[in-house]
Amino acid sequence: MSSTILEEIEEIIDEKPIDKLIVKALINELRRKLSKYILIDKAMRKKYGMSFEEFKAKNIVKEKNYSFEVENDYCDWELAVDGIRTIKEKIEELEKLL
Repeated sequence: MSSTILEEIEEIIDEKPIDKLIVKALINELRRKLSKYILIDKAMRKKYGMSFEEFKAKNIVKEKNYSFEVENDYCDWELAVDGIRTIKEKIEELEKLL
């Protein structure tokens, strides 16, 4: 980022140093993404009546004859669960910088 842009941002926003402001913005964006993944996880838990770990352990995809819907749900759910874990770790790392 050029110093002119940073100076403009610092002039508009009262918070300094600017690096902390950027970290806070990153944390907010990560929290937004986290809420999306949490909603997916909750919807899948409700749909299947179990956690992703149980879904996987019970091999529901095979039980449902590898239907497109169930396989798609598996992929979306796995992405959401992994995203929740990864984003929480990233938020913790960034919060240490504040």
